[in-house]
Amino acid sequence: MLLFLTRTYFPEGTNGKLECEGKLIAYTIELPWKQNEKRVSCIPEGKYFIRKRYSTKYKWHLEVVDVPNRSLILFHPANYAQKELLGCIAPVTKLSGPGMGLLSRKAFAKLKDKVFKALDNGESVSLIVQ
Repeated sequence: MLLFLTRTYFPEGTNGKLECEGKLIAYTIELPWKQNEKRVSCIPEGKYFIRKRYSTKYKWHLEVVDVPNRSLILFHPANYAQKELLGCIAPVTKLSGPGMGLLSRKAFAKLKDKVFKALDNGESVSLIVQ
């Protein structure tokens, strides 16, 4: 499975559109681009793999692996990048401003179901960030 994240950058945050096979899965919010600095920047553009991950905070969610000089880059619910993200990516149902969105849990559930189904079928899941 190949996911495409197409971004628009703003000083206050990064907005994106996450698609699979030309179909919209969700919009995304991230921190602004600050040279890949840990905890304050979105991740660099490139190709990454996604895997399942479990934590007590987020339960089952998704991890973006092998991000240069970064670790624990996750897909998890959040509606305001500056207050709720430390470099992760949050799917949202609707964008409401730079780095801000609405109904993130709903968008995250849709993304997680789609990706988990592919992983459970033995497919690899790649993310192209552009």
